[in-house]
Amino acid sequence: MNINDIRAQFPILDTVVHGHRLVYLDNAATTQKPQSVIDALADYYSHLNANIHRGAHHLAAEATERYEAVRRQVQHFIGAASSDEIVFTRGTTESINLVASSFARRFFKGNDEVIVSGMEHHSDIVPWQLAGATLRPIPFSDYGVLDLEAYRGLFSERTRLVAVNHVSNTLGTVNPVKEIIDIAHAHGVPVLIDGAQSVAHLKVDVQALGCDFYCFSGHKMYGPMGVGVLYGREAMLDELPPYQGGGEMIESVTFERTTYNKLPFKFEAGTPSVGDVIGLGRAIDFMQQVGLETIAAQEDDLLRYATEQLLALPDVHIYGCAPQKTSVLSFLVGGAHPYDVGTLLDQLGVAVRTGHHCTQPIMDRYGIPGTVRASFAVYNTREEVNLFVAALNRVIPMLQ
Repeated sequence: MNINDIRAQFPILDTVVHGHRLVYLDNAATTQKPQSVIDALADYYSHLNANIHRGAHHLAAEATERYEAVRRQVQHFIGAASSDEIVFTRGTTESINLVASSFARRFFKGNDEVIVSGMEHHSDIVPWQLAGATLRPIPFSDYGVLDLEAYRGLFSERTRLVAVNHVSNTLGTVNPVKEIIDIAHAHGVPVLIDGAQSVAHLKVDVQALGCDFYCFSGHKMYGPMGVGVLYGREAMLDELPPYQGGGEMIESVTFERTTYNKLPFKFEAGTPSVGDVIGLGRAIDFMQQVGLETIAAQEDDLLRYATEQLLALPDVHIYGCAPQKTSVLSFLVGGAHPYDVGTLLDQLGVAVRTGHHCTQPIMDRYGIPGTVRASFAVYNTREEVNLFVAALNRVIPMLQ
């Protein structure tokens, strides 16, 4: 599949913004959706809309089968041992909150500590604080590389869990999660991986990694918003109490006592977003049709090319230069506020993200208010990078 064939599947890429063809470089926030995903949502609501499980009629049975087929599809996509280890959520944030809440109720004893990286998204910081944990952050270098020796020294008898991202949404660093997991397991400590920024770019095999939990969102991998996945090892999920109560997660209910459903339904209370789950399945189809190797090669080429172009510009400073990096380019232009840069780029049709990217500790580490972030997907091109750089060349003199 060549790049024109790929781009032709994304109708939004034909959008005109302020008289310029859209150059969409905000993929770390959300990817655009191929027509197949859009069609799957329309088809579900046009021809299949029904609540799943327990229904005796045709629509309910067909919707249930399609929903559960995507669960099996996700299982194989990330290499889980069983579809029972796949829990559908609203996204990475809810997945982490689910684990934090349930894990704390089951395993926290008081004075509990959770090791995180210094480059975590707020969604992998705040839930642990809400659960009552003290956070022990792993420091990272100016280049955006975690200090694994410092990490080894963070463990104590109060360490209950390690929670780190696979790929930094701000720096693009691909963290050595396999090594991080092995070190934690040597201490008898389970590990949660935030995979929000990795599943769209890297081949993920949760069994090969050996993680206890892995979380990701559909909307960052060409799928719909409002759907995500929590993978948990079956033995670990069995240990955790339910996150929410309501329909589907029960086995039996009386006013005196409730018993809970088997996995994964114990963690899926209430009516799920069935259409969005079906759309997630189509997004996985799209990624597999293009090929994860093709996606990675295209994005790596764009990242290298864009980095070279930005380094040649005056007054541009890039944050995050780890040797293992993917798809994200964070930078500042002189003393200009990132919001001003982003606003001017928007006037030229270039969509980037500005601010702290829900990673305020990273900004504090560098002593900056935020960055401009350009992030790439498989449908982006070198021509778009050239348009982005040309736009920056027009913007920089305006900011001096």
